[in-house]
Amino acid sequence: MANLTEAPEIDKRNAAMKTRTNHRWATQAALAGAMLLASLGTSITSVALPTLSRAFSASLSSIQWVVLAYLIAATVAIVLAGRLGDMFGHRQVLLAGLTLFAIASVACATAPTLGVLIAARAAQGVGGAILMALPMSIARDAVKEEQLGAAMGLLGTMSAVGTALGPSLGGVLVAALGWRAVFLPLAGIAVLVLGLVLLAISPPAARVGKVGASLDWPGAAVLALSLTAYSLATAGGRAGVAGAASLYLLIAVIGLALFVRIETRTSAPLVSVAMLRKREISASLAMNGIASTAMMSTLIVGPFFLALGLHLNAAAVGLVMAVGPVTSALAGIPAGRLTDLFGAPRMLVVGLAQMTIGLVSLALLPLAFGIAGYAVALVLLTPGYQLFLAANNASAMLFAPDQQRGMLSGLLGLSRNLGFMTGASVMATLFAGLVGIEPIANATADGIGHAFAATFVVAAGMTSVALLLAVWIWAKPAAAKQAAT
Repeated sequence: MANLTEAPEIDKRNAAMKTRTNHRWATQAALAGAMLLASLGTSITSVALPTLSRAFSASLSSIQWVVLAYLIAATVAIVLAGRLGDMFGHRQVLLAGLTLFAIASVACATAPTLGVLIAARAAQGVGGAILMALPMSIARDAVKEEQLGAAMGLLGTMSAVGTALGPSLGGVLVAALGWRAVFLPLAGIAVLVLGLVLLAISPPAARVGKVGASLDWPGAAVLALSLTAYSLATAGGRAGVAGAASLYLLIAVIGLALFVRIETRTSAPLVSVAMLRKREISASLAMNGIASTAMMSTLIVGPFFLALGLHLNAAAVGLVMAVGPVTSALAGIPAGRLTDLFGAPRMLVVGLAQMTIGLVSLALLPLAFGIAGYAVALVLLTPGYQLFLAANNASAMLFAPDQQRGMLSGLLGLSRNLGFMTGASVMATLFAGLVGIEPIANATADGIGHAFAATFVVAAGMTSVALLLAVWIWAKPAAAKQAAT
């Protein structure tokens, strides 16, 4: 009789557990969709640039702004997006970002002029900044601590999938339906993810802030100016922006110094200087920037070596380059599970060590074994980067106070974007300097190969520094225990 009495209670508990599990998966699906959408917004338009140039009778430097407007807007807005999430609730701000992204995507698809298209892409980038910044902070609240690494790995996987899928999807749409069709799927996906967020993520009990009283508008304005100047210093030259890169870099440095001064004096800072004084958080941001700089060098320098050093045609270059994003996409979820199993600090060190080995392999193996060596090096490198991302993001989020998780998510996204910009500019400049011949197409295959190898030896040196930093940061047992998942 006792068993008959307990059976309904057991069924209820099992049903409740199943409901919670389904809800958790729905929440992670919503966050993964947001991350996928943000990365698609970055990569899907690149293949449409030649078509856009013909459609608007515009120069290459003008058309580049279709890509740059999104990247710069996302970089400038990402910290503010995280802070707004802390103030008004991460769910509400994520919904606003999805709405903005959908509207901006429609505006892109219907743009009558290039200027309108670029403005709409900037608005889309602001929405994309929210989609990059908020999923990590929401995941920290929605997922158990021992499963945080898996959640971060899933987000990393979806970012890699979006990066890999964007060019091929964009190419098919442009070829079949024209350039306007590139933006309509983005709007549709944004609406679908918005609906999923409404269903899967519960609203908070109350708002946590007020715009006028809490938002550091002077700090936000100065930070936006500084980041815009840095973006122009790294990317403006190829987009026809007047002025020397050194001038923009000087403006960025002065602006950053002013921003720090403002943040130390305001009662409600946009970025908590006290939080940045925690060595675990400041080191996580620094390592994130270093790793992203090294990874961007594979996308910027790699095609020159494949095309000019190994004499591959464009299609073959694309196929070889796809090994990286595909491997990265496959490695994201296992990397997160390894982080949960062995702890974020340990996997952070392992990830950076594997990245360093992968970069050394990229410097040596392609010269010895050609395409096969290049592919093997990418298969070594990209899982290490995914493991680093999952472990670094998980460990950093565990050190963030509850009311500053959105801010830290934004800072992690910012450090990654700045690393990508730095890699695209500095590593490309380093490679060109090592080649030493202008135009670079006139260089010999041996010259290209030696410059390529030297560039990735430098990149390996950078990740070695990050590795030493990780070992030093997590040397204290208490810190490692606190961050372990």
